[in-house]
Amino acid sequence: MTDAMPHLDDAGENDDVVALLKQQHNHIRDLFAEVENATADDRAEAFRRLVRLLAVHETAEEEVVHPAARRLLQDGEQVVDGRLEEERAAKEKLSRLDDMNPDDPGFMPALRELRADVLQHAASEEQYEFPGLREKAGAQQLAMMATAVRAAEAMAPTRPHPGVETAAENVAVGPVAAVIDRTRDAVRKAMGKDS
Repeated sequence: MTDAMPHLDDAGENDDVVALLKQQHNHIRDLFAEVENATADDRAEAFRRLVRLLAVHETAEEEVVHPAARRLLQDGEQVVDGRLEEERAAKEKLSRLDDMNPDDPGFMPALRELRADVLQHAASEEQYEFPGLREKAGAQQLAMMATAVRAAEAMAPTRPHPGVETAAENVAVGPVAAVIDRTRDAVRKAMGKDS
């Protein structure tokens, strides 16, 4: 049980899972703003980066953070179940957006709706899940979780997969989905469609 302040490791990365995820939440906010403010020519590329970050971020939370919160928090089951429902709904919206052309007239209203949902989800994690993790997990456990989050992100699918929101589902479906997603990403990049 520690309230140790997070710090950067030798590679300049957060060695505290809560600080790492909050940093990613800020990056997600910035990417939403970038997509919204991008010119028509740049919107697809910015959106692709947002999709990728959301997909790998949520997968890592589902594989590492939520299982720990279930174990460590007094009301962990309830807290995590609420976050998983939010993640499922966001993945469904993101998946629909991912199939749309960013020039479609319905794209920006749908993006704004997704943004509101994702930012509310992040706020809920920061209010209900992260403080308990920081209180109940020691600095060493928070550091190990940050390392595990980075490892999960390296192997995570790069597209949303609604219905896959638990650690077990991610382990069963994730590796195959990740290969397919990363192959699709490489083909799209080679074709000059987006990155």
